[in-house]
Amino acid sequence: MGSTTIPAGTKWWSGGKSPFNVSYGKVMMWYFLMSDAFTFGAFLISYGTIRFSVNHWADPNHVFNSFPFAGHANLPLAFVSLMTFILIFSSVTMVLAVHEGHLMNRKGVEKYMILTIIGGLAFLGCQAWEWTHLLTGEHVALLTDGTLGVIPTTVTANPWGDNLTSAETLSALQKSSHQQLVAIASTLHHGAETAHHNLNALTNQELISQISASGLHATHSGPIAFGGYFFGITGFHGFHVFSGVIINIVMYIKTKLGHFDQRGHYEMIEKAGLYWHFVDLVWVFVFLCFYLV
Repeated sequence: MGSTTIPAGTKWWSGGKSPFNVSYGKVMMWYFLMSDAFTFGAFLISYGTIRFSVNHWADPNHVFNSFPFAGHANLPLAFVSLMTFILIFSSVTMVLAVHEGHLMNRKGVEKYMILTIIGGLAFLGCQAWEWTHLLTGEHVALLTDGTLGVIPTTVTANPWGDNLTSAETLSALQKSSHQQLVAIASTLHHGAETAHHNLNALTNQELISQISASGLHATHSGPIAFGGYFFGITGFHGFHVFSGVIINIVMYIKTKLGHFDQRGHYEMIEKAGLYWHFVDLVWVFVFLCFYLV
């Protein structure tokens, strides 16, 4: 029996035209982003379910009212607005990097990728400050036993419930122990060691009078779920931003080395841009859920 010789490079089957007018890599990126959107969606739906099933929740105007180097100035949502501007600005620079890639302008891609990386790092730095401030800040809140205490963190408790009335604050102060009153008065003195030492010598009534005269704003304790959801979801988003910064650094290095010029296209920059825009879009929903509602 004779054998048939198959010419080298023979295609056994050739499919029809792709239904997508994009490359395989970009289609896979869209699939990944779609699956990631489902994950964020599940987290936010879970948050919304708890948020609207609880009568009392944290007021964003009280929680997010601080600004770096502004002391105790009351600036509701000012800092998170800055964070949002930084992230949106980095999205604009990414668009410009992709545009320069279409023009095969390596220097332009390098310039705008650097600006995008700086924007991502700036956002992460802002989020680090916000977390540190929330976790280490001291807040006077009503405890379950009817006394007032200093709550330092939102991981195990939520100090940003509804404000106490003057009568409720006075009643809670009268029930509080000497150590609690000293801690509250020390907080009003911004934790100064000398002030704390001097306060120990005062009687309960003297401490109550001093605290009342200082215009103390105490709150009810809110649901613990607020801290868990806030740090969980913003942390998950922050991890995505961090991953995006690493990807952008890799893309910048490859651009610098001329890898994309050798390929004849800058499609990898476009794929990185899709991921970065997704991260920016998710932040819009996180901003809406936690900072505005």
